[in-house]
Amino acid sequence: MSPTRSLLILALALPAAAQAETVALHCGQLFDSAAGRSLADRTVVVENGKVREVRSGLAAVDGARSVDLKGHTCSPGWIDLHVHLDGQSSPDSYSEGFRLNPEFTILRSTGYARKTLQAGFTTVRDLGGDTTLALRDGINQGLIEGPRIYAAGRSIATTGGHADGTNGLNRELAQAVGTPGPIEGVINSPDEARAAVRQRYKEGSDVIKITATGGVLSYAKNGDGPQFTENEVAAVVAAAKDYGYKVAAHAHGKEGMRRAIEGGVVSIEHGTYMDDEIFSLMKKNGTWYVPTISAGKFVAEKSKVDGFYPAVVRPKAARIGALIQDTFGRAWRSGVKIGFGTDAGVGHHGDNADEFIFMVETGFPTADALQTATINAAQVLGATDIGQIAPGFRADIVAMPGDPLADIQAVKKVDFVMKDGVVYRQP
Repeated sequence: MSPTRSLLILALALPAAAQAETVALHCGQLFDSAAGRSLADRTVVVENGKVREVRSGLAAVDGARSVDLKGHTCSPGWIDLHVHLDGQSSPDSYSEGFRLNPEFTILRSTGYARKTLQAGFTTVRDLGGDTTLALRDGINQGLIEGPRIYAAGRSIATTGGHADGTNGLNRELAQAVGTPGPIEGVINSPDEARAAVRQRYKEGSDVIKITATGGVLSYAKNGDGPQFTENEVAAVVAAAKDYGYKVAAHAHGKEGMRRAIEGGVVSIEHGTYMDDEIFSLMKKNGTWYVPTISAGKFVAEKSKVDGFYPAVVRPKAARIGALIQDTFGRAWRSGVKIGFGTDAGVGHHGDNADEFIFMVETGFPTADALQTATINAAQVLGATDIGQIAPGFRADIVAMPGDPLADIQAVKKVDFVMKDGVVYRQP
């Protein structure tokens, strides 16, 4: 066997070997996500990719390799419920579809995935991207370094809606491409809605996303009008339930949100024009809110830059983006359930932790902010083995110097990352 082949086999075997090793993490502080508080001097024993036990104190553990994190706070690996790993906003974003092949897109996304994991996000929900299903599978097989991905595949839209990929094409190109349908994620009836969900099942999606209203960055004038009928939403949700899927709804405008909430979606993404009536409806139906303040701030800032967005997009970015942080503040004060999401890909991958800071700026309690990306986000996903550092849970653990409960800026200093018992970053 050649030396090169031997090294390759060794490299592929490292994650499995790391999982088999027993590791004791000596944490100066440990964030208890279930209780929303920090516990001093805890030792987390990791074995076979899971948390075996959590001990009080910092004593050595027989047979375990020790990792000194005594000056750090350990937290469950963070969960970002709204990312797009297949791209990142730039002045070239609107022309890339004409120039870039899918293989380049997925190669580029491996870098975005690594940045996300290195920032402390061990799980993400990717809400729309053609190549993300392959990226997910590559990560799961140990070929690529990145977070665990719950992937939607193609979003489901209506003709001309926020996720209609033919928006902005001239007439000749549109005729050449053809009219998109359920296979492409574009529907115009309850029957087509069901067909689109079944297509996502066929392709291997983990979750369903609909664009219940217009969007900021789509090549269309309206950013908040409703784009699904009530019957279409109901058909998507019913078909998704048949396949064990949860449905997330992109929505900015009130009427589109109302239809999505009453239709049974699990979460509202962005939610810019929520009001007291929508807050009440969400609480009644148990609907989660994923605010994406980071994306709002990013698009509002870039709307000031000549040429960054097309002329049809720029007014929407300026108007809608600037409102989301305020909407978030009103939503949590009303008692709406909050999950963590950034819409990374609109903003920069790897900056996901900024969302914690933006939440706290509104007066949101710091412990609650950390819970949005741990125990809360796990509930949104329906995952029962992530979001906590507790026996039997996956060993997804991140650590940072200092104490984020005392200074939220600490979330930007993550220097230890473990996913499924494998260490990807260590001080």
